[in-house]
Amino acid sequence: MGFLVRTLITAFAFWVAEMLIEGISFTGPFNMFIAAIIFGLVNALIRPVIALLSLPLTVLTLGLFTLVVNAVMFAITAGLMPGMRVSGFWAAFFGAIIVWVVSWAVNRMIGDRAAAR
Repeated sequence: MGFLVRTLITAFAFWVAEMLIEGISFTGPFNMFIAAIIFGLVNALIRPVIALLSLPLTVLTLGLFTLVVNAVMFAITAGLMPGMRVSGFWAAFFGAIIVWVVSWAVNRMIGDRAAAR
């Protein structure tokens, strides 16, 4: 799947999170697209380091600390993106969960169609 398609899926997931979570807002659709790019970069560059450093906590909590790491990545994206606002930890926590679920569902639907061809 191409970079543009993944970015559009993430931007759509951000839009869903904005609609469902009161503490998440964007100044416009273009900012969602840019935030999706930044989110991908944060997940590619910063997440592996934080995941490695938090590995003992992740093992101790049987993987549940990964949700906190995801919320931190969401919050870092909001900190780097001027047009994105996240009001606090819980907004980032639930926003990250929504983005993950929506991205997974859309990727699953697109992947199934590609496999059927």
